[in-house]
Amino acid sequence: MPAQTAQGLSRNLMALIWLLLSALIVVLDLWTKSLATESLSLYRPVEVTSWLNMTLAHNYGAAFSFLSDAGGWQRWLFTGLASIVTVILIVWLLRLPAAEKRTAAALCMIIGGAVGNLVDRMAHGYVVDFIDVYYQNWHWPAFNVADSAITGGVILLLLDSLLQSIAAKRSEKG
Repeated sequence: MPAQTAQGLSRNLMALIWLLLSALIVVLDLWTKSLATESLSLYRPVEVTSWLNMTLAHNYGAAFSFLSDAGGWQRWLFTGLASIVTVILIVWLLRLPAAEKRTAAALCMIIGGAVGNLVDRMAHGYVVDFIDVYYQNWHWPAFNVADSAITGGVILLLLDSLLQSIAAKRSEKG
């Protein structure tokens, strides 16, 4: 087997292994949404701490309920966008050198979160949110495990980009 083919096979195998992280996120997200749906009443908060409630909410829009009252067409827009972004991220992951572990982890977190919310949107027409973080009367918009994975993945991707930029500048100097 030529070295280039072996390297490609190794990279694809690593990508498949990394995609297990995405699958784990999807399973955890859907399981927690199922628990929230079964045990919480819609829009009735259950206090966990002085800054955290579990509050079942149906989000018909995107992040921060963007376009949630747009009349239904947004369901298909967000479904299409999430599908396209997921495919792009999977292709990126498949082409990623095996050594770029932070980037791979970040991409898999975003993929897992996107797929978790995509399943909800396709099945129900909305995304189930239930985590309600607040301070006094100020509440952050409700979110879920998928949203947390997407946010964490984006932060990790930005951090990785910054670290790569710093390393490149250091290698130029030295």
